[in-house]
Amino acid sequence: MSAGDSPILCRDCLARRGREAARCPSCGSPRLVDLDAAAGLAIAHVDCDAFYATVEKRDDPDLRDKPLIVGGTGPRGVVSTCCYLARTYGVRSAMPMSRARSLCPEAVVVPPDMAKYARVGREIRALMQGLTPLVEPLSIDEAFLDLAGCEGAHGAGAAETLARFARRVERDIGVTVSVGLSHCKFLAKMASDLDKPRGFALIGRAEAKAWLAPQGVGRLWGVGKAGEQKLERLGIRRIGDLQRLDEATALARLGEDGRRLWRLAQGVDDRRVTPDRETKSVSSETTFDVDVADREELTRVLLGHCDRVAARLRKAGLAAGGVTLKLRLPDFSLRTRSRGGFAPTQLAPRLFAAARALLDAQPAGQAYRLIGVAASDLGPASEADEGDLLDRGAGRERSREAAIAALRDKFGTHAVERGLAFRAAPPKR
Repeated sequence: MSAGDSPILCRDCLARRGREAARCPSCGSPRLVDLDAAAGLAIAHVDCDAFYATVEKRDDPDLRDKPLIVGGTGPRGVVSTCCYLARTYGVRSAMPMSRARSLCPEAVVVPPDMAKYARVGREIRALMQGLTPLVEPLSIDEAFLDLAGCEGAHGAGAAETLARFARRVERDIGVTVSVGLSHCKFLAKMASDLDKPRGFALIGRAEAKAWLAPQGVGRLWGVGKAGEQKLERLGIRRIGDLQRLDEATALARLGEDGRRLWRLAQGVDDRRVTPDRETKSVSSETTFDVDVADREELTRVLLGHCDRVAARLRKAGLAAGGVTLKLRLPDFSLRTRSRGGFAPTQLAPRLFAAARALLDAQPAGQAYRLIGVAASDLGPASEADEGDLLDRGAGRERSREAAIAALRDKFGTHAVERGLAFRAAPPKR
C-alpha cells in the first residue's frame, strides 16, 4: 500500500500511514483519523474550544498557563466560559462568579470582549465557507457543515478536509476547534463533544444505535431538565429504553414529540444543513449587583434595553412583531412574559410600551436579580413601522428615532438620553 492510499491520517502533520502503528511515524502524534471509517460521512459539527478564554490566552501570553475565567467581575457576575485548566477545579459556564472564585481562588478573571470574539468568529466562519457553501451557524463559535460532494473541490474526503481546516484555524487564527463527523446533525453534534479539546470524533451509521443506547435521555436534542425528568418518570432513562419501543408506542406515551425523540434514538435526523439560519430573537439583559425591587428603576433599565434591542434590529435589518420580558428572581427561578401580534417595528418606544405593560402586570414589590427584553416574531425591516390611517404619527416617530440613532452613532450611545432613562446606568450586555 502506498502512502497516498494509507487509511490513517495524522491530524498534526497530515501524513498518512497504515494501521500498524498507534502513533504517526512522521511526527509521533497519537491524533489520528481512520479515513476508511469516515468514508460516506459528510455532516460535521465544528465547535471552538473554550472560545472566549482561548482568544484571551492567544492575545495575552502571560495567561497561557493560568486558570482563566471569562465573565462578569461584579458580585453578581456569572461565568461566561473558562479554560480547561479552570474546569479541573470544578468551574463551569453559567456558574455564579463568587462560586467560581471559591473553587479556584488563583484564577484570573477577565470581562468578556464580545466585539473581539465576534471578529475572530467571523474569521473562522470565512474559513468554513471556503470548504462548503452549506454552513449553518449555531452561535458565534460553532456551526454545522455539509461537505457532501466537495471531494472534487478539495481533493480529499470530508474527514481529511476537516483535519486540514482544524490545523489551519489553529495555525493562522490561534484558537482550537473540535470536530464531530457523522451522517446527520444530531450525531455530528454529539461527536464533537467526545474528544475535547482539539478533538475529532466519528459516529458512523452502522454503530449509531449501539453507541446511543447507554446514553442518558438528556442527551437527546431538545430534551432539557424538565423533559428528562418527565421521561424518567415514564421509565425512560437511557436512549436504549426509547429504542426498544416501537414508533407508535412512543407517540402514544410521549405525545406529539414522541416521534421526533424516537427517530433520534434510532440515529435518524433528516434536518438539512441550512446556511441562512433564521434569527429567532434579538435581546438585551442586565444582572444587577443587588436585587432590585424599585419599579421606577426597573422601568428605566427596561427602557435602556429596549433602546439597545431596537438598535440591534436596525443593524440586522429586522423588525419585531413580538416582545418577551425576562425576569430572574433572587432564588434564580426564571419568569418570562410575552406579547405578540403587533405591527412589525424597529422603534424603541413601541417595544418599550409592550414590555412595560408586561412589567407593570407583575406583583408590586417583587425584587429581581435580572431583567431583560427580547424582540421576537422577526421579519424584514421593509415591513417595519409603515403606519396607516389610524397611526398617522408613525412617520414623525420614525424620523425622531432615526435622528436619535444618528447622534448616538456619531457621539456615543449616551449622547441622547430619554427623560425616563436619564438616571439609569447604561444596561450591561
